[in-house]
Amino acid sequence: MSERFFLSTSPRDGRAVLDGDEARHLARVLRCAVGDTIRVFDGTGTEWPARVASIARDQVIVELGEPVCDEPPPGVRLTVAVALPKGERQKWLVEKLTELGTGRLVPLVTTRGVAEPTPAAVERLRRGVIEACKQCGRRTLMEIGMPQSIADLVGARHPGSWIVVADPGAPPLAAGAAPARGLAVIALVGPEGGFTPEEFAALDAAGIERVGLGPHVLRVETAAIAVAARLA
Repeated sequence: MSERFFLSTSPRDGRAVLDGDEARHLARVLRCAVGDTIRVFDGTGTEWPARVASIARDQVIVELGEPVCDEPPPGVRLTVAVALPKGERQKWLVEKLTELGTGRLVPLVTTRGVAEPTPAAVERLRRGVIEACKQCGRRTLMEIGMPQSIADLVGARHPGSWIVVADPGAPPLAAGAAPARGLAVIALVGPEGGFTPEEFAALDAAGIERVGLGPHVLRVETAAIAVAARLA
């Protein structure tokens, strides 16, 4: 069995507990048996081969093998701040940003936003990150930040960070454009109707660089993925 499962609690004494949906999927859907082997990860960069030791109604206990740990990630630490699209497009957005190695996704609150980043919506995004990590082999969860306005995001930037905003009319962003290895980069992507003139004015006043992503008008999730692929 090659399935990967997420640990919501830290292992202890060479054992770990799968509970909730993870345990139910393993026990009831995959119908695992004691002795079956799987892989588990904790979302912080460590993964283990594991053997099923016991199975209960909503809990599976596994014995862990030797851990495999991620090396420090190369390149930039990328945050994508995006005005969320509607419905299933959010799931696709999270899946692809996770696969590309994006460090953090921040739901951006904008004037023309079409999907409100409620606590329930943010929690769905976090569950989507876990599912994407299980599928693609990533060991470190992409962080889902709390919703922020443009003013909050720009005001909280760290010295030395580079912030760009996607703008269809701006010069194109070149692949590998991050100016220094290890630099923190934040990329802003607006809603379906675009940023308002007032929002762009605020970004310009803060010295945020406008970048283009090609000759065509992109959907929100496509723009976010395009900028992540070029900057990650």
